[in-house]
Amino acid sequence: MSKKKQEKVKHSGPERSVVTTNRKARHDYEILDTFEAGMVLSGTEVKALRQGRGNIVDAYAEIRNGEARVHNFHIPEYDYGTWTNHPPRRIRKLLLHRSEIDKLAPKLDEAGLTLVPLSVYFQNGYAKMELGLGRGRKNYDKRQAIAKRESDREIERAIGRANKRGGS
Repeated sequence: MSKKKQEKVKHSGPERSVVTTNRKARHDYEILDTFEAGMVLSGTEVKALRQGRGNIVDAYAEIRNGEARVHNFHIPEYDYGTWTNHPPRRIRKLLLHRSEIDKLAPKLDEAGLTLVPLSVYFQNGYAKMELGLGRGRKNYDKRQAIAKRESDREIERAIGRANKRGGS
């Protein structure tokens, strides 16, 4: 009996709908590790995010006094909100496990490492933020990364053309 119930419970994984991403972060930073954090939000903030509004381009996260917080995360006011609307750029608390905070705190004290928001999404009804532990890239590093990406893309195109012709 219990085996049948276990077979019915199987599903393909968590449903994830992305609200916003920070594409510039992967260009400006070398991402060493990623973390998933929940966010403490008010009702109108959640409703505005569900409308697909939010901007994390200028956002950054920090750990202070054992708490993770995100700064400059812009969630515009909810269109149908009243006097209970939220301030668009308030400091928001992030929900991380104590072990993750203890792991991150000494790394952030290290020179050159920072906690960068990569994306905001809803997973199983909860608003989540993907954070990346990153080291800032210099301009020449950015140029090298672009050159490598373009050369890899050209190699893939050449392989695709060769496979399309039927030869190797």
